Amino acid sequence: MIEVNWSRTDLIDESKEVVEHQTRQQKEALHDTSGVSIDEFKENRVKVTKVIVDKRGQEQIGKKEGTYITLSVPTLTIDDHNGFEQLEKSFTKYLDDIHKDIKINKDSKVLVIGLGNKTITPDAIGPFAIDSMQNEQSENPSDHFIMYAPGVTGQTGFETSDFVHALTERIKPSLVLVIDALATRGSSRLCKTIQITNTGIHPGSGVGNQRTEVSKEVLGVPVTAIGVPTVVDATVIIADAIDNVFRSIAAKIEEKGKPSGKLSVTSWTPESNSRVDLNLIKPIFGEWSTWSTDDRLKLFEEVFATHPERLIVTPKEVDVWITKYSILISKCLFKWMNHKVH
Repeated sequence: MIEVNWSRTDLIDESKEVVEHQTRQQKEALHDTSGVSIDEFKENRVKVTKVIVDKRGQEQIGKKEGTYITLSVPTLTIDDHNGFEQLEKSFTKYLDDIHKDIKINKDSKVLVIGLGNKTITPDAIGPFAIDSMQNEQSENPSDHFIMYAPGVTGQTGFETSDFVHALTERIKPSLVLVIDALATRGSSRLCKTIQITNTGIHPGSGVGNQRTEVSKEVLGVPVTAIGVPTVVDATVIIADAIDNVFRSIAAKIEEKGKPSGKLSVTSWTPESNSRVDLNLIKPIFGEWSTWSTDDRLKLFEEVFATHPERLIVTPKEVDVWITKYSILISKCLFKWMNHKVH
C-alpha cells in the first residue's frame, strides 16, 4: 500500500503525536522521552489544548519548537452568542499569555498580516480580518497596528514571505501577527476553533500548497500565527459519515432488546464519544466495519490519492463564519493591545 498524507491538518491537537497521547500517563511519557508537554482542560465551554515543544521535542516529533494554544467550542453554532463570547474571552486571555515575554511600549509597532485570497471565501479570513481591524481603527484609533493583506502568490507572482520580509525591514516592528485560514482533519472542528502559535506559519501547507515560511527565523522578529480551520479534505467527510452510520446502526442493534429502546419515540443516535460495539454490524458489513476511523481514512486517501476530482470541503455558511471570526479577532487584538500598553 502506498504511503499517503492522511493526517493533513494545521492543528497541533490533531497531529499524530498529540492524538496518540491522550491519557495523562501517555502525555507524561511523551514529555519525558520527547520534550513535548501537552495540557488539556476546559474553561466553561472552551476546550483549551496547550502544547509546548522544546528543542529535543522538535527533533523527536518534527514539530517546530514553540508554544501552540488551541481553543475550541465543539458545540458552537453561527447564532451562539454565548459560545462566541466565551471564545472571545479565552482568545484575549491566551493572546496575553503567549506574548507575556514580548515587551510592547507606547512606541512599539505591531505588523498584522492577513494571508489568503479575498476572492475565495474559505481562504479570506486574513484579508477580512484586516478589513475589520481597519474599521476598528477608524472608531478606536491605535498607533501600534500596521495592517496589510498581501494577497496570494497566484495573484501577485511574488512569495508572501518576500512582502512580509520587506515590510518588516522597513517598519522594524516588535512583533508580527499573521492571520490565516487553516485545514483540519476533523469535520467537527470546522469554524469552531482558533489556534495561536509563536512558531510562525507555512502558508498553504494544510492543502498541500506549501510556500516559504513566515517565522522569527526568516524575519528576525517574533512571529505569532492566528488561524481558524475553514476547510477539510473530502475524504475526512466520507470517513466521518461512514463512522456515524456504522455507530448508529450498531447502537440501535445494541438497544433493540433493552427497555430503553422500546421507550424511544424518535430517531436516536449515540453521542460521538460513547462506546459502541461495532462487532454487532460485522455480519452485515464485513470486517472493515470494525476498523478504526483512521484506518478507513487511510483507505480512502489511498483510493482517491490520484483521483482528478479530489475535493476540499467547507461549510455552506462559511461566509457568515468568516465575518464573525474576522470581527472577533479584530476586537480581541485591539483589546489585548490596550491591556498590553496601559
